[in-house]
Amino acid sequence: MTAQYIMVVDDEPDIRQLVSEILEDEGYRVVTAENAAKAKELHRSRKPDLVLLDIWMPGQDGISLLKEWRENDTLCCPVIMMSGHGTIETAVEATKLGAQDFIEKPLSMAKMLLTISNALRASQLEKENRGLRKQISNSLEPVGSSQTMQRLREQAKRIAQHDTRVLLYGEPGVGKETFARHIHALSSRKNRPFVRTALSSSKNTGHASLNSVLFGREDLGKIQYGLLDEANGGVLFLAEIFELDHDAQSRLLNALKENRYMRIGGNDWIDMDITLMVSSSHDLQDDVKGGKFNEELYYLLNVVPVMIPTLHEHPEDVPELLNHYVDMLTAQEGLPYRHISLAAQNFLRNHTWPGNIRELRNLVQRLLILGTETEVSLDEAEEAVGARIPLFSQEIGQIPESLFDLPLRQAREQFEHDYLIYQLKQADGNVSKLADQVKMERTHLYRKMRSLNVDPKKYGR
Repeated sequence: MTAQYIMVVDDEPDIRQLVSEILEDEGYRVVTAENAAKAKELHRSRKPDLVLLDIWMPGQDGISLLKEWRENDTLCCPVIMMSGHGTIETAVEATKLGAQDFIEKPLSMAKMLLTISNALRASQLEKENRGLRKQISNSLEPVGSSQTMQRLREQAKRIAQHDTRVLLYGEPGVGKETFARHIHALSSRKNRPFVRTALSSSKNTGHASLNSVLFGREDLGKIQYGLLDEANGGVLFLAEIFELDHDAQSRLLNALKENRYMRIGGNDWIDMDITLMVSSSHDLQDDVKGGKFNEELYYLLNVVPVMIPTLHEHPEDVPELLNHYVDMLTAQEGLPYRHISLAAQNFLRNHTWPGNIRELRNLVQRLLILGTETEVSLDEAEEAVGARIPLFSQEIGQIPESLFDLPLRQAREQFEHDYLIYQLKQADGNVSKLADQVKMERTHLYRKMRSLNVDPKKYGR
């Protein structure tokens, strides 16, 4: 299922058959093309991991085909040129056009397999290096020794044994992508791509562009590969799945039902071989009830729902997380090492962490950048988070005689607290309705209510 996909392009039937049989015996998935036209058709139908391309063919030759792929920006994988009449000049030209390597006929099968292995490995390293900084910043294993985190890691092991869809719930910053990457690292697809996107940022480019980002596009023979192409054989992680518009939801639903998809503007079906993981910062059932999310798609995605807890729910892991990010940031970003005192750790353990693990990481980075002493003191930790001042009340109508007598931060929080409770009562505790009333995006609204100790369930009818 996760075998690497190789295209062999050669006009000689015996060579195509021999090479494909040997490669299949080595565990690769192979398709063959007898000419450039067939190669372009196969190239459109699925993005290969590597192409073996003969130079001398009737009609369009291999060099011209390689040049066309490069000019159309569809040279998406390593290309190894083959020729029985090779010259130094031909090899140099092919390399300039983007060929990874050059092998001569008659083919030495041992040399061919080694060349393919090296090219695939180099391609994999290039992909890994491209996203290395991003991946390093997200630990591949969730950090923490609490029972909560131990149960979460055990859950990841069980999920990784099955090639199934996963729906990750949790507030912003809890580490949903980290958990998804951890499942990927434990799964049978661990050596295949992990492709992620945040739909909340992609949707700003427009509906048509969002569909192109997901499914790819074909226009006048030019292919723009989408995330489904990039992730084929591996894992696709869609963050904040509720941001999909209705058209993209319908397209994704059909793709999951048919296990195939079609690029925007294309006419050919492409087989889909991915593990799909998605995340949401709120309950998708609210969107289904409100007509904002396709009910059938919801049930197809909700095969294995997993709730990632807030940091406030496992505060015993805070000291370990603090030390983890100190070590990581000093090693990877060259920041000066600082020891966080026990008093500071105890204080930070009791912080509410409305931004969760992301907030903690940013705080550690800030302490390492701005601090001058080798130890982070309690006073410095308090100043860094801004010690929270308790709200006067949990209900409206008990505001102090004058907000003007309060510090600005406390006055603002008191007002926001009472304002949200008032609006919740008007909305009968319905958060979707509340978001429309206060003109706030729901992800930020949930975080704001939690930081102000406002529980919407108390105000529903």
